[in-house]
Amino acid sequence: MTRNEFIRRLKAGLKGMPQDVVAEIVADYEEHFEAGAAEGRNEQEVAAALGDPGRLARELRFEAGFRNWESARSPSSAWSAILAFMGLATIDILILLPIVLPILGVMFGLYVATLAAFLAGGFILVAGPFSGFPGGALVAILGGLGTMSAAVAIAALLTLVSIWIINAIMWFGRLHYRVLEPAMHSQD
Repeated sequence: MTRNEFIRRLKAGLKGMPQDVVAEIVADYEEHFEAGAAEGRNEQEVAAALGDPGRLARELRFEAGFRNWESARSPSSAWSAILAFMGLATIDILILLPIVLPILGVMFGLYVATLAAFLAGGFILVAGPFSGFPGGALVAILGGLGTMSAAVAIAALLTLVSIWIINAIMWFGRLHYRVLEPAMHSQD
């Protein structure tokens, strides 16, 4: 593979990342080719030593997603980290999907149920005192507030569990990368 083809495939794999990050990564790999030429190696030897540019792009996307998750723990950074992990773990996708997708589905369902409980508590709080709620208006108000506070507490616990799950996925991704990297380089 030539230098231009390697760089083209690397850029294609990094598509969607910020342009300044892509430019920095490409500049680093350009330096590898220049250093190889200075040592008297041809482009094919340098490209073979660097490995598959598609795999490198997936690893770099995972690292960027992991750093983004570490710096800003938000739903969007969690989602991008999970997608980057899935891109890295394409080999294990048949093993991971049956595990990860049901967990994500259950968590989503629990969030929806928690939102429904919160809205039901709000309905009891607002409409209960005017609809002849058993026990009177005070029971309706306290029951609505209790239901809403229980929903908020459950949502907080679900958020903590979600963070734990994402951290576990990122840990597995880093372990996966560390285990596969020596095996990949021994094939060169």
